[in-house]
Amino acid sequence: MKRDLLWYKAWLDTRWRFLIGLALLVCAAMATVLMRPRLMQLLPAVSTIPTSGELGRKIQESAALVREYRGYIWTQWFRQTPTQLGTLMAILLGTGGLLSQSSGGGLLFTLSLPVSRQRLLGVRAAAGLAEWLALAIVPSLVVPLISPAIGESYGIGAAVVHGVCLFVGGAVFFSLAFFLSTMFEDMWRPLLIALTLAIALSVAGEIARELSPYSVFAVMNGETYFRTGHLPWIGLLVSAAASAAMLWSAAVNTARQDF
Repeated sequence: MKRDLLWYKAWLDTRWRFLIGLALLVCAAMATVLMRPRLMQLLPAVSTIPTSGELGRKIQESAALVREYRGYIWTQWFRQTPTQLGTLMAILLGTGGLLSQSSGGGLLFTLSLPVSRQRLLGVRAAAGLAEWLALAIVPSLVVPLISPAIGESYGIGAAVVHGVCLFVGGAVFFSLAFFLSTMFEDMWRPLLIALTLAIALSVAGEIARELSPYSVFAVMNGETYFRTGHLPWIGLLVSAAASAAMLWSAAVNTARQDF
């Protein structure tokens, strides 16, 4: 009963963030697939664009990728919306811990429950990660499910692999926001700090392109898997270790708090 109450409370704390994020990502996945025929009609116009310069090279490279359906899905879906919007959703799910409940009286109720702080924190983290896993997997599965509507096909296995990569990489941002929420009494500072660091990592990855295959965003969009068919094991392991370290730090930090 106590265990069910903890899970239910964790769900109540994050349900609207999760449901809104799920609806947005599912709709975006459907739109990406259904826009494919229209994009293919416009593709011949790309050949008239001058190819000189870095911008022209990128345009031609993208055009070559989208001609194949698998390349289209990666460039227009996995490399964009789940990585960008997904990062925001992972951070939102990670914000809001025990400290953020102190202003509304929720902290007193939570601490009155006959469970340890570690148990409270563990359930909150597990529930948030379960929601993030659903956000990473479910919208990606929409792609193979509705691809036949436009006369195309996409492997369910590939969608799941990309979803797992998105989950593991995005868990870094969830864990970062979760850890920051044990340091601040509001949810806005953890949110803004985590978003700032995410933007900084994205910019740094673009600048240091030779290191980009090992960046967290390259893990999230599954570029290595798309280009080589192999999982980015180094990036996955580093991301998982970073997430575990931040979640452990959050537990230590909460244990030291004087509520």
